Amino acid sequence: MTETRRGPVLIELEGAAPTPADAPPVPDLGTLAPPQGRAMQIAARLAARRPSRLTRFFWQAALALVGFLVSVAAWNFLTGLITAHPILGWLGTALLGAFLLAAALVALRELAALARLARLDRVHRAATAALASGNLAAAREVVARLRTLYAAREELAWPRARLLEREAEMLDCASLLTLTETELLTPLDAAARAEIQAAARQVAAVTALVPLALADVVAALTANLRMIRRIAEVYGGRAGTFGSWRLARAVMTHLVATGAVAAGDDLIETMAGGGILAKLSRRFGEGVVNGALTARVGIAAMEVCRPLPFNALPRPKVRALVGNALAGLFERSGEKGAD
Repeated sequence: MTETRRGPVLIELEGAAPTPADAPPVPDLGTLAPPQGRAMQIAARLAARRPSRLTRFFWQAALALVGFLVSVAAWNFLTGLITAHPILGWLGTALLGAFLLAAALVALRELAALARLARLDRVHRAATAALASGNLAAAREVVARLRTLYAAREELAWPRARLLEREAEMLDCASLLTLTETELLTPLDAAARAEIQAAARQVAAVTALVPLALADVVAALTANLRMIRRIAEVYGGRAGTFGSWRLARAVMTHLVATGAVAAGDDLIETMAGGGILAKLSRRFGEGVVNGALTARVGIAAMEVCRPLPFNALPRPKVRALVGNALAGLFERSGEKGAD
């Protein structure tokens, strides 16, 4: 009977034994995967996505069928109610009529909003054509249309008066449109930049401070839609509910057409700053990049909604907008975390 040997077993290794110093370093996530603005990229894809013809036909047919069934059910219900209880039946008929009137008014408001957006687009195209051809008569017509467009804006009363006073002095197309852009659009551009900075600040703050899943995507999508709608209102567009989605698709299409989706010099510097901040907090770095992408969407919305192209006045820069929007935001957050 053999005895079982118990105890530690010594295994001799060739060469020196590994030490903790030989372990590979912990990878720097900020270096390997810099912040890319995932929330804004998802929100941009959702806003720019256009359904296929088959999908649109399916939803149109579904809405038509549901509307038909609801109409028949409402008619049968009201006629039966009038037969059984005349007072309740006529009361229900009155309520249905009030609902249909409200729906018609909402539809008219949406059509008016789309018409105002189309009006801005026509003025923009006319101004671009006048600048390209140098036609002074066409430029004067553009100026007249702008004065009509902003006739009810009290904050533009003084710029309109200055434009009317100096318009006769301009003897060429470029000078007249330069004067119009400088006098009329300077306060509107300032208001549009304020809306962009507010949206960029909101998106960056939610991304950095709210750890909930998909909260940054929802915040980015809603903030960008609201920003685009308010920019349209600044320039006289007043986009409705459906017009806002249509305008958002137009803005995203403009981003793709002008190549603004690619990282330009102004966005590269902001992304570099986000990468540096990501070394301290990954979500803070994502917040900076999402804010920068929001600013870029806002600049595209200005170019789409603005009745005159950027010519005399400089086009806003992403770096300046993000710097003004996020000034002190992460410093205050860091101070709260330190306390």
